[in-house]
Amino acid sequence: MVVVADPSVLRGVPEFFENELAECLAARTESLATFRELGPPDLCHIVKTNPKAQVKDIGSYHYVLGTDASSSATLAAYLNSLTYTIGWVAGKPSPWKIKSGTYCCFNAFSRVDVRVEVRIPGGVDSYVVDLRGDRHPISNTDIWNETFVSAVLRAILDDNDEPDGNDGQPLLGLRKLDPIPTLAAEKKFLEAAQAEFWKGWQLGTEPEVQVATYFSNHLSNGIMKYFSEAGRLGEAAKFFEPLYEKDAEVGAALARAFLGTDEEIKAVKTLHDALKRQPLSYGLLLVQIDFLKSKKKYDIALKLAKLAVTYAPSEYSTWAKLTEIYIEMGDYESALLSLNSCPMFTYCERDAQRLPAPARTHLPLKPDPATLKPDDDPKKLPANSGTVFDENDPRENEVHPELQRLPALSLRGTFSKAYALLIRIQSKVGWDELLRFRSVVFVMEEEYRIHRALAEEGNKAAPGGGDDQPRGSEDGDEDGPVNGFESSSSAAVAEVEAETEDVQPITDENMERISLDSADEGKEKDAHLKPAAPKGGLSIDELLRKAGADQQSGQGGETKPRARAPNPRPTRHDISFSFKNKRLCEKWLDNLFMVLYNDLRLYTALKQEITQYRNQSTTQSNVLLYRKTGAEWEIYGDLARRLEHEEDAKVAYRLCLDQKFSVKSWLRLLEMYGDDGNIQLTLAAVVKLVTILDRAFVETTYPSPVARNLFKIIRRHGLAKVQNALISMNISKKQYPLVTRFFEYAELFSVAGSNW
Repeated sequence: MVVVADPSVLRGVPEFFENELAECLAARTESLATFRELGPPDLCHIVKTNPKAQVKDIGSYHYVLGTDASSSATLAAYLNSLTYTIGWVAGKPSPWKIKSGTYCCFNAFSRVDVRVEVRIPGGVDSYVVDLRGDRHPISNTDIWNETFVSAVLRAILDDNDEPDGNDGQPLLGLRKLDPIPTLAAEKKFLEAAQAEFWKGWQLGTEPEVQVATYFSNHLSNGIMKYFSEAGRLGEAAKFFEPLYEKDAEVGAALARAFLGTDEEIKAVKTLHDALKRQPLSYGLLLVQIDFLKSKKKYDIALKLAKLAVTYAPSEYSTWAKLTEIYIEMGDYESALLSLNSCPMFTYCERDAQRLPAPARTHLPLKPDPATLKPDDDPKKLPANSGTVFDENDPRENEVHPELQRLPALSLRGTFSKAYALLIRIQSKVGWDELLRFRSVVFVMEEEYRIHRALAEEGNKAAPGGGDDQPRGSEDGDEDGPVNGFESSSSAAVAEVEAETEDVQPITDENMERISLDSADEGKEKDAHLKPAAPKGGLSIDELLRKAGADQQSGQGGETKPRARAPNPRPTRHDISFSFKNKRLCEKWLDNLFMVLYNDLRLYTALKQEITQYRNQSTTQSNVLLYRKTGAEWEIYGDLARRLEHEEDAKVAYRLCLDQKFSVKSWLRLLEMYGDDGNIQLTLAAVVKLVTILDRAFVETTYPSPVARNLFKIIRRHGLAKVQNALISMNISKKQYPLVTRFFEYAELFSVAGSNW
């Protein structure tokens, strides 16, 4: 933290100062063509002048979310409000004044950047800039309605204040305001969203969905998130009901809203009628599957999941839902097969504007209340610049290189979701059983080597086969296995797929087990290799030696038994190995197995550390703390949470907070305490977080992770009980209003549990 007496900075507003005036506006114009979905946060640029000194004007900018963008007047009002945030110097007003300002807000429907220029004193000018950078006047009034909806959706769906927000790289200089502060503002937004609903698919959708639909796009997802986190899905149902009359696919969102309010009969009727009108909608089937899962009707849900896969084979969500059903039914072999069949999409990062490096940065920070004197006026103190993390010991941010390189930290989109499914299987059966299931359903390295050796021997024995038949590359075995599994090389895929054309990837029955030789000898052979007679005069034992089958596979922790030489057979029969009951493991799933192995290995070390910590006496416990930094304990907490070990994650996060302050660790603990329904611990975490966030001028109420988790215990225990629990904590007078503003919001918007 740096204490500065800079008269040019705004109080309570982050700022990036430019090297040249308006360079951020030019950079944003150049980046417009790269915006694919909702667009980046709004950009506010201001120019300051000092009439009392002969100095040139300076330009600065910051990012904003939550501003009312329904007209040029509301955006001009925000720019005008900044004139009241000019700081004080030595108890006197600053000589710097705001000369002009430009507010940029991206319209995600029309794909234009709406800009409002304000000159103080002077007039207001509004216009749009298209993707080519050309400037046009605003001739269509619908532009403002689209811009308003786009701005609110960006604020609702933004995750910059989440523990791993913005893909683990939080955006500095972002000022967040409440996008819907009143009931009148909510009504205004819902009316605008209803008018633009049928264009919602143009905004894009979640990274796990390939094609946006009426029930899965940023508009419908944003409305569902806004109401679901506050326990107000009844309002969402009112929004979707008139839209459902026009298109049956909207019934998927409407049914989810009904299920969220425990109106199951209405939800079932909606799904029944919608499927009559739109029988091929996989979204309706997914809602039905979730409902059947909640009732533990897995056999019926399985049939619907297979039907959803048939209707939408290129969507990840249908295959993932089928995998979840198999996991719940305990059919882990089929679960691995369906997981292996999931289509994986390249993850597209959020829209971001590439701006030049600023000349200097000002991040406002209130002084620590413990350092203030009773007669100090915070508004007239010098502005502090920095973050609350600057007060941590720099040594606590050091991380071992092995922890920094954890591959699981880089998983995004469908790969992250698929990894979570793989972890669910491992948590139910254990690592050893997971490896066994893997070897049962996927072609292993040794089996492929045998198959390839037999194919090569057959080509040599066939007349002219060695020259005319296409073969794999000679160095295929050198590229060979990936992470101990079968390589997905083109030659191997061609050989195996040619033999499995008539086999369905998903079956209800157990896979057939075929022995290698006779009934007595088959017990000692690989159970998945089809028997046949020798071809070309070589015995199977010679082929095994030629393929290097005497080596152990070893990568997965398993050891394959060596095949013994059978009795000699006539040399006139053919030898062929068939993999009709196995599949090639996709390379991405191959890599996920290794990612899981690395996570489990480090988690074992974490368990040893925690066990040692618990076994030590109180006087010796600090010895362990010095062995790990606070940042390392935070990574261990994420690791335990990722592997579904909640209690170990809590211990690791607490150890992190004992050594350093971390908003991420507090948010993780807040989420777990809220899920557990623990009122005291949840409120303690809320008090700590809002106190720190207030120092950084973070005043947003909802949507936010603090409000979401606080509303969880309000829905569970009632607002009155939570308020009484807060009073019993006897917190300071300055902290009390910071928490009660969430209670006021709950009462105003009738959050679930606020009336008892």
